[in-house]
Amino acid sequence: MPENERGARARTRQAILSAAIEVLGQNPNAALSDIAAAAEVGRTTLHRYFPERSDLLRAVAAEGSARLDRATASARLEEGTGCEALLRLCREYFDLGSLLSLIFTDPDCMSDATPIVDDGCDDRFTTMINRGHRDGTIDTGLPAPWLSSLMWSQLYAGWSYITQHNASRHEVLDLLVRTVDGAVTPRTTN
Repeated sequence: MPENERGARARTRQAILSAAIEVLGQNPNAALSDIAAAAEVGRTTLHRYFPERSDLLRAVAAEGSARLDRATASARLEEGTGCEALLRLCREYFDLGSLLSLIFTDPDCMSDATPIVDDGCDDRFTTMINRGHRDGTIDTGLPAPWLSSLMWSQLYAGWSYITQHNASRHEVLDLLVRTVDGAVTPRTTN
């Protein structure tokens, strides 16, 4: 957020960014007038904050990256077993809803964002998975990049399921966690 924006200006800017994430998550080609209406501001106000569409999209990417970083921090990746941390991360990311929809429908919008989105996983994710391999809660045959892809695909499946089946968020989150937990748990041989 620009340093000169405090109080009402900061709230208006945040309302525009939140509305942009919501609207663009549903339709990446939405008109700026749709975003302004969702933010309950006029187009002139939107243009005062973001003169060009590209300015708004850069700000959306920065806001999205900040939200992903906050969710990652909230997941406390360094605590508990590797599997417990992975499941917390799934829960935190699942709560990002509209941002996930935007990432899934327009991945290029976040191209400059967090490495977890860009490269599949970052050092924090890899460290968490390696800890899970060592503590026996994550199958050692599953590398970190694969598990990152698994997590993102299940997040996509969860949000798609909500939309397609009118399922409750709570029900789908339970399904997501159960699926990821079952997929990463080491197999026992008899």
